[in-house]
Amino acid sequence: MNPRLAAVYVLQQVFEQGRNLPDALESVHSRIPDQKGRALTQALSYGVLRHGFSLDAILLQLLKKPLKDKDTDLRCLLLIGLYQIIHMRVPDHAAVSETVKLTPALRKNWARAMVNGVLRNYLRQADSLLAEVEKEPVSRFDHPQWLLEKLQASWPNDWQAIAYANNQPAPMSLRVNRQQISREQYLERLQNASKPAELCRYSQDGLRLLDAVPVEQLPGFKKGLISVQDEAAQLAAPLLKAASGQRILDACAAPGGKTAHILEIWPALTQLDALEKIPARLDSVRDNLQRLQLKARLINGDATQTDAWWDGRRYDRILLDAPCSATGVIRRHPDIKYLRRADDLDALTSTQQQILQALWPLLASGGMLLYTTCSVLAEENNLQIESFLNQHDDAQLEPLELNWGNPTTAGQQILPGEENMDGFFYACLRKA
Repeated sequence: MNPRLAAVYVLQQVFEQGRNLPDALESVHSRIPDQKGRALTQALSYGVLRHGFSLDAILLQLLKKPLKDKDTDLRCLLLIGLYQIIHMRVPDHAAVSETVKLTPALRKNWARAMVNGVLRNYLRQADSLLAEVEKEPVSRFDHPQWLLEKLQASWPNDWQAIAYANNQPAPMSLRVNRQQISREQYLERLQNASKPAELCRYSQDGLRLLDAVPVEQLPGFKKGLISVQDEAAQLAAPLLKAASGQRILDACAAPGGKTAHILEIWPALTQLDALEKIPARLDSVRDNLQRLQLKARLINGDATQTDAWWDGRRYDRILLDAPCSATGVIRRHPDIKYLRRADDLDALTSTQQQILQALWPLLASGGMLLYTTCSVLAEENNLQIESFLNQHDDAQLEPLELNWGNPTTAGQQILPGEENMDGFFYACLRKA
């Protein structure tokens, strides 16, 4: 399949079916014969979703009348054409011709002249069209209006920088399995394999590749020497400050990155329980632990229904990586800007509150619960923790003396793009 046509089908699934981008890409990858073609499909799909609001604003100016709902495929094709012209190093004539020649594949020969005209008119009017884009916040920052409002409310001085960071490609970061190899030794392996990388600044186990590569090309990946994980996510496990002989619960554990990191840091724990509600996602935890040669007790259960799975023995540490809006990882998942809705937040904050309330009785006296999200919104983070503290006299906010992130009223926040990390929130609660 033509990689550009495949990107049309990927975007169509996101826009029409609400399918997430990785699953949509997976549905077409087997039909693209070579790695170079798959890489192009992925670049086009991610790029259009990163810049979709501005591209749509430009397209609307160029069309004599809006496209019909049944022509979503044509809209996707035009967005791909515009994206190549504006954001990629594709010669203008090639971007136009490659886009135009795909109209028959969509069974829309009638649109051939229209597609050609739209793209050529963009080339003639680019300056004025781009100037119009800058006038509206949605198209200027490539975010939906509701999300811009939420960012402004949570981070009045930083929201523009957050939006900008959300639209940049994310680096590929690795976590070295310290049980098998040191970070410096693995860095040397990467250099010998002509895959340059640098040490992460804050994670003692982290490396950041200068250029992303397929995981199968990473030395020792299948043997469990490393995992792919952003540096911000790697900072969670050390905050538990666990010790040998302790019992730990990793709630909402999938896909298992933090579970594995805990075991890599503290191999002599008495027990680590990895809890996950969705069976297929629990399988991903199992697969990751097997690859890394690590062991945990896997529990298929609901964090809000503890009576169904808890054995009555309290935990010394609980890690709650709570379900959230994922607004801190938009640079990795640009489809979030299209799939997430403002009214999702009420359900998410309610779920977070329910899980916190359900897990707190499972924590031993003197124990610590680490609450994390990959959100940048206050209602899911510091406001959620403040509310919990107001309801529980036996809970205290543990001070975090950190040289990274931004202190909030209750916890620490990394904003997207800071030190090239994802957006992440952390709060430690100590039980009296």
